[in-house]
Amino acid sequence: MDPTGKNNTREEDQNSYVIDSENAGELARLMHQDQMLTRGMGGLFPEFPEGAPLPAGGRVLDLACGPGGWALEVAFAYPNVEVIGVDISQAVIEYANAQAWSRGLENAHFRVMDVMQPLAFPDASFDLINGRLLLGFMLPEAWPKLLAECRRLLKPGGIIRLTESESGLTTSPAAERFNALLAEALKKAGQSFSADGRHIGITPVLPRLVRQAGFEEVKLRASAIECSMGTEGYYPMLKDWLMLQELIQPFLIKMGVATGEELGRLIQQATAEMQQEDFCGLYTLLTVWGRKPQ
Repeated sequence: MDPTGKNNTREEDQNSYVIDSENAGELARLMHQDQMLTRGMGGLFPEFPEGAPLPAGGRVLDLACGPGGWALEVAFAYPNVEVIGVDISQAVIEYANAQAWSRGLENAHFRVMDVMQPLAFPDASFDLINGRLLLGFMLPEAWPKLLAECRRLLKPGGIIRLTESESGLTTSPAAERFNALLAEALKKAGQSFSADGRHIGITPVLPRLVRQAGFEEVKLRASAIECSMGTEGYYPMLKDWLMLQELIQPFLIKMGVATGEELGRLIQQATAEMQQEDFCGLYTLLTVWGRKPQ
């Protein structure tokens, strides 16, 4: 189960993203993940059953947008709204802009920026700011700064919308062990809210972080993607998991939680267990949103 998202332009030695953001394999994984998450969450804005709170002529900012899947779909669904995505990776920004051009989406634009630094937009520029799976690079101490920056960038009454996750839950002992190693590595890297390194720990603290940043009417919505054998979510999640294992091994080895040989055996065993007929899995996400005071 994939607990990582994507990042945005620090120098390489300062980049806290746990996967090489310029890796072509990561671009392919993020393209696949974008579609899987939007479908699994129930659409672009499932927490707003009466429609997204986007006025005609409004503006949306997508933080750490990756290859732009969510932002491009929003631009297509809301042609009278301008959508801007920012990300650390020059490669994914070039890809996203090419996709916007090829699909004729003149209301979608993408720029290289680092969301852990002040963003190059004026105050009160956006009606809605979205962020999905930022945990792959965000440091705990960076969250208050990012949320303060989002409050600066939002218009009065504008909405911040963040979706994060923990590792998935499965019946595979080897997959569970791999998830435990990843949680341990994130803790060692200082990129975890977990008290003991057994979890990532972002979901229980996210609502409080949003409230502490001064947002009002903070609400939560949980989504669950079942990825048990035989379900619609099984093959998309398995594909994402297999791609992740290859890409994240250097981080796990660097943090000293396992050797390459140990990881290879663990991945082989997990893959076999996840292809058993009685395999069960569940991947959950938490969306938290709040409104900037008028």
